[in-house]
Amino acid sequence: MEHEERNVLGTELAPCSEDPMTGYLRDGCCHHLEEDAGRHELCAVMTDEFLQYSKAQGNDLITPRPGLEFPGLEAGDRWCLCVGRWREAQEAGVAPPVVLSATAEEVLERVDRETLEAHAHAE
Repeated sequence: MEHEERNVLGTELAPCSEDPMTGYLRDGCCHHLEEDAGRHELCAVMTDEFLQYSKAQGNDLITPRPGLEFPGLEAGDRWCLCVGRWREAQEAGVAPPVVLSATAEEVLERVDRETLEAHAHAE
């Protein structure tokens, strides 16, 4: 990395989760990467409500997919979400809590800080 990555709080980007291993690079962090068209930059704590919503939208995050090294998620797991999916969930009233310290600063281009803080997970 050429520069220190920052989170939405303006401090160093913290890891989101290593169990399950998350992130576009599967290194535990929600990086902002040009090659990640889905923008998996927002670290969220899964809730049953969100997981069911996501599955209903065609993105099943519950079922394990060993071939993709995906363990399947359950409530309480932390996961790097696509910014767009989180915004859809927020509009539907089911947005999972956000781990601000592990959410890439670039998320602020799509979601304002006040909205993120209103959905902040107590760290």
